[in-house]
Amino acid sequence: MSTPVLYALCVLIWGSTWFAIEFQLGVVPHEYSSFYRFGLASILLFAYCWLKKLPLRYGLLQHAWLVLMGITFFSLNYLMVYEAQEYLTSAMASVIFSAVLIVNIFNSWLFFKTKITARVIIGSALGLMGMMMIFWNELTDFSFENAKLYGLVIALLGVLCASIGNMVSVQTQKYDMPVIQMNAYAMGYGSLFSLLVGLVQGKALVYDMAAGYTISLIYLSVFGSVLAFGAYLTLLRRIGIHKATYAVVLFPAVALIISTFFEDFVWTWIIAGGILLIGLGNVFVINREDIKKK
Repeated sequence: MSTPVLYALCVLIWGSTWFAIEFQLGVVPHEYSSFYRFGLASILLFAYCWLKKLPLRYGLLQHAWLVLMGITFFSLNYLMVYEAQEYLTSAMASVIFSAVLIVNIFNSWLFFKTKITARVIIGSALGLMGMMMIFWNELTDFSFENAKLYGLVIALLGVLCASIGNMVSVQTQKYDMPVIQMNAYAMGYGSLFSLLVGLVQGKALVYDMAAGYTISLIYLSVFGSVLAFGAYLTLLRRIGIHKATYAVVLFPAVALIISTFFEDFVWTWIIAGGILLIGLGNVFVINREDIKKK
């Protein structure tokens, strides 16, 4: 599959999953919604591996990395996403998560000694200014009971978990594990970890029989997890983490359009300006080939 097609899959699917997540909120605890989503995705991937007779045997060290990837990328990350969307619209949550691009760059410097240029610093500053504009009212009226501010903090924690998951997925490349098998195991481990988190908290294991919950769950599992993550991790291996993460600059546009029509997302000049700054900051960071390894 060509690189442009992989990009299109990531942008269009992930841009729409933010709205689909809205149907997952309410009856079922977030831990179990994540468990159902990635558990189903893992089963589908393992079934495909079995039908195609793909190798599934890996060493303990490889499984250790897959467990870490599952916990950060396919569990904690999404527990934060679901929690944040209890307090934020899908559009605002998607814009915040686009900051993973910048966090990836700084984590690449921390873990892989990737050089950070002046463009990265400027782009990061623009992104931070944009975030402050979007949440200006909440920041100036600080309160521990401020729901939107709480949503912002949870979303940023999710961004950090997602970025660490990206770093782990880069590390797994040294073991040359195929994307399909890697995702099958990592999603399986992530789903089991989410289940464990819910059970440890004493939350009842329930399921929402509403059609909207089931339809959105299938969409999130098949399209948002199996297809989109497969496309993204293929891009990551083919063109590198910084270029692959460019998809996060684009998917908020899809989420914003959907939210405007279906969630009555209210646009203001300050919110529009903040979103523009975040987008410009992301584009500024990766517009040229000047993020190189030392």
